[in-house]
Amino acid sequence: MRKAAILLFLFCAGTILPCQSMAENTSGRYGKLTKPTEGMSINELMKLFYHLKYTKDCKDYESWGEYNLIDRKGLVLNREFHRYRIILNRVSDGLDYKDILAIDKPQNIKGLAVLTWSYLDPDRDQETWLWLPSLRKIRRISQMEDDDSVFGSDWTYEEISSGRYENDTYRLISEEVFPGYTSAASKKEYNKNVPCYLIEATPTRKDWYYEKKHIYLEKKTACNLFEEYFNSNGVKFKTISRFWRTFSDAPYLAETFDEAKDLISGHYSPVDIKEFVFDNQLKENMFSERNLMRTKW
Repeated sequence: MRKAAILLFLFCAGTILPCQSMAENTSGRYGKLTKPTEGMSINELMKLFYHLKYTKDCKDYESWGEYNLIDRKGLVLNREFHRYRIILNRVSDGLDYKDILAIDKPQNIKGLAVLTWSYLDPDRDQETWLWLPSLRKIRRISQMEDDDSVFGSDWTYEEISSGRYENDTYRLISEEVFPGYTSAASKKEYNKNVPCYLIEATPTRKDWYYEKKHIYLEKKTACNLFEEYFNSNGVKFKTISRFWRTFSDAPYLAETFDEAKDLISGHYSPVDIKEFVFDNQLKENMFSERNLMRTKW
């Protein structure tokens, strides 16, 4: 992987909004609530996961959390963040959603913020701007950095913010009961004995940073619970674990704890999203370069 040109950790948290033709829907206060149905293909299930990953069921949300950078010796660097996202799904200009991530702590990087505009057309690149408050400067982030390490972490931009269904082809390997994952950071066990589809994903881009990855996709929800990454020699070099839950004030299924681990270096990067506020009537005009410069995070 290339050395990151711009260092900032972009996180993902998601809720479900699969297409109506793909899954069962019910209506209510929170719009369409969906889940997989019997007979869905692997491709349909993976499309469902990507809808889930990018939080498209709600109108908007705010979240707060922290992430850590932890090395083999246990040295921990802590970061806290605040995120905003508005779902647009707008055909007129092709905008899918807009997103702002701002760093709250530590003080020496407080105020770093990223603005992202994502589009419905998978062939159209996201537009991403990085606000550097110490320089009073905005810098554009290139899509060529998708496979770069982000902020020295074990995540890439693709895994955090820019990955799309069309980036891979998929085949079903088997149906498995996922045995569970014990977090290197929290020592807690997640997703024990969950029935899953084991899916192989092969990148559509040549000379990509992985040759293939294995995905454990929960049968009940289409949540991606665990990923294993393999290089061109067939060696497993990385894992990503994801944990999802619902909240008492909104029936959205959200990704609340993730952990990426480099199996070669022993370095790992857990992300803990502690709080969500859904459907808070965020205004689209806050998601602009001008607002990015004006706001004191």
